[in-house]
Amino acid sequence: MKNLVIVESPSKSKTIEKYLGSDYKVVSSKGHIRDLATTGKYGLGIDLDDNFKPNYIAIKGKSATIKELKSDAKECNNVFLASDPDREGEAISWHLQDALGLKDNYQRVVFNEITKPAVEEAFKHPRKIDMNLVKSQETRRILDRIIGFRLSKLMQSKTGGKSAGRVQSVALKLIVDREREIESFIPEEYWSITALIDKYDFEANLFKYKDEEIKLTNEDETNFVLSKLGKEFLIDNVEQKEKKRASKVVFITSTLQQAAVNKLNFSASKTMRIAQKLYEGVDIGKETVGLITYMRTDSTRLSPLFIDETLKYIEDNFGKEYVGYVKKSKKSDNVQDAHEGIRPTSIKRDPESIKKYLSADEYKVYKLIYDRALSCLMADSKYLQTTILLNNNDYIFKATGSVITFDGYLKVYKDNEEDDNNLPDLTGVDKLVSKEIKSEQHFTKPPARFSESSLIKELESLGIGRPSTYATIIETLKTRGYVIIEEKKFHPTDIGIETTDKLQEFFADIINVEYTANMEEDLDEIADNNKDNIKVLNDFWNKFEPLVEDAFSNMEKKAPQETGENCPECNSPLVIRKGRYGEFIACSNYPECKYIKKEEKEIIEICDCPNCDGKIIEKRTRKGKSFYGCNNYPKCKTALWDKPTGELCPNCNSLLTEKKDKIKCSSCDYEK
Repeated sequence: MKNLVIVESPSKSKTIEKYLGSDYKVVSSKGHIRDLATTGKYGLGIDLDDNFKPNYIAIKGKSATIKELKSDAKECNNVFLASDPDREGEAISWHLQDALGLKDNYQRVVFNEITKPAVEEAFKHPRKIDMNLVKSQETRRILDRIIGFRLSKLMQSKTGGKSAGRVQSVALKLIVDREREIESFIPEEYWSITALIDKYDFEANLFKYKDEEIKLTNEDETNFVLSKLGKEFLIDNVEQKEKKRASKVVFITSTLQQAAVNKLNFSASKTMRIAQKLYEGVDIGKETVGLITYMRTDSTRLSPLFIDETLKYIEDNFGKEYVGYVKKSKKSDNVQDAHEGIRPTSIKRDPESIKKYLSADEYKVYKLIYDRALSCLMADSKYLQTTILLNNNDYIFKATGSVITFDGYLKVYKDNEEDDNNLPDLTGVDKLVSKEIKSEQHFTKPPARFSESSLIKELESLGIGRPSTYATIIETLKTRGYVIIEEKKFHPTDIGIETTDKLQEFFADIINVEYTANMEEDLDEIADNNKDNIKVLNDFWNKFEPLVEDAFSNMEKKAPQETGENCPECNSPLVIRKGRYGEFIACSNYPECKYIKKEEKEIIEICDCPNCDGKIIEKRTRKGKSFYGCNNYPKCKTALWDKPTGELCPNCNSLLTEKKDKIKCSSCDYEK
């Protein structure tokens, strides 16, 4: 009888069956086959009175799959469970073994890449299922079910929020907290002074007076310094240093997602879909081969075979001087499993040679992964850093620049590297003359809102969740209507803010960064057989459930008041909602319907627009601040913070504006 191999994905099964030959039949479970039921107390699918015993049932549509797999297993002497090489994959293998009634006739095989050598090697070293990994995954699933079901029901009954979750709610809190930092931020004024050096054409910035750093906080201080400066600068010091810059380690899940957002403008979810396809296998001419290693990994380890092959490739294609070394990872506490980093399965399959077999997006992701893996084993880049200190009446100006002297790994992979900034050779020069010394007013800026890339980076640095779940978390926040994306940045919605505030009012001890990160550590300890999963669940339940009961009893219910009108887009009732900027009327079917009723406001015309045939009218920002803009927006983007007088500047023909009893030009320095 044939040997049966069960993998997760149908696309994998054909590839692997070709590798193993006619003695093996390879079939697919199509992912998970079972999940927790929704029966029992609170619909959790868990027996709370029997050590959180889970009640697993077939996922909808999977009963037929289980039946087929049982039939296949009966016809084979040996069953190999070859689901993905992580905790989730280990759990899938256990569910298969349990649901199919496999006893001693099963073995577990694991491979990090779908290539003939890797698959054949894996089948030489089968093992039994690692129940510690299974317990860790099961504990995570139970925790997520308890928190998800209990908090979601609470939020739906009290706020109109759609869901809450263990990691999702912490991610939302980070976004809401950042928004509040921005709203409460008070800009501080500061000034800079820059000298433009004649003849040599470079800039130097004021940074010290004698031996003390100088900070200019207003125009008067700045003008005082300017009054003390002459045109001549003495050269105090010219320092040149040879420096090196090492390439970054190979991608892990989170850094791949970040790079794809920044370099390719791909969402995390899109990136993972493409990477999954590259991992599972692509038809390359007459063969089907997995192009990259497993893409859900926290490890930056590289196999000795890949290292040797790549170092030789670098020497043959770039020269001995470009051959680098293996980077040592700064291993974090939460690195999961002993995988490899994300790399091409063969460095010889360069992106250009297989471009015709890939879609445009697949090519971009493959090239990103390939170039990063190749560069991580290339030599450091070298550059000459120059610092020039200039003295002008004891005011010290500094100019810095660097020039790449050897590109090294930069030949194949640039990661936001700065361009060369070459400073002149000042050998034998004692004095310099400025052609201009200019001052500029600045204001400190609030912290930036999270982008998809920076949120992933923040979650990872805080030890929250797993990189393989980040894409799902972000998509959930968007589909639940808790955040919107504007200019690639996360803005929390009113319902997102309200949900966060209510959760913090009653669950601040659980929905926070520290508790969530500690829970990840507990799950790792379970996987390493250093912690009892039942104790972890008991400790959590005893802390969590009293808080839930208190919230159901004491959380104030917010029921939006209906207006008596229906939504013109979906016919649901319109309700009065309270947002950050006051009350507004919106559809009760939010977030499925995002209709907001616009109020008819009195239009106050100020003057004619100088840039089109429109009128400058008084407007308000979302926060209620007045400004003045053209009524032909967005065709005409004329906008001013200060009220225009209607007169035009005699120097530049821009509008004059009123500010603090003065009439000034909105563009130049003219003052009436």
